[in-house]
Amino acid sequence: QVQLVESGGGSVQAGGSLRLSCVASGFTFATYCLGWFRQAPGKEREGVAGIDGDGTTTYADSVKGRFTISKDNAKNTLFLQMNNLKPDDTAMYYCAACRETVVTVMTGIKSPDFGYWGQGTQVSVSS
Repeated sequence: QVQLVESGGGSVQAGGSLRLSCVASGFTFATYCLGWFRQAPGKEREGVAGIDGDGTTTYADSVKGRFTISKDNAKNTLFLQMNNLKPDDTAMYYCAACRETVVTVMTGIKSPDFGYWGQGTQVSVSS
């Protein structure tokens, strides 16, 4: 079965960096579109970065220029490099894989397009 396991969260001061990882199994990692989402207490889940099978990437405006999504197909691992972190970035971060019928996230990083989710990793940024 599909499994997604995140790691790399933690607590940092504003301006700091973190790198999240997500190890995937149970599907053809290289061909699926993938994404990172976050959810802060009392707020809706937000798609922050997406990557298609061919490596094309897209970002939410709130993280553009600060976050970088990438993947290592040989290791079935998805990454999110987060630089210049802000207190507003504090949230639980989830990696996700698209449903089989969805071939691209370039039209938007939308929760309904993703069928497989990790358990999440907490990121806390203090001012």
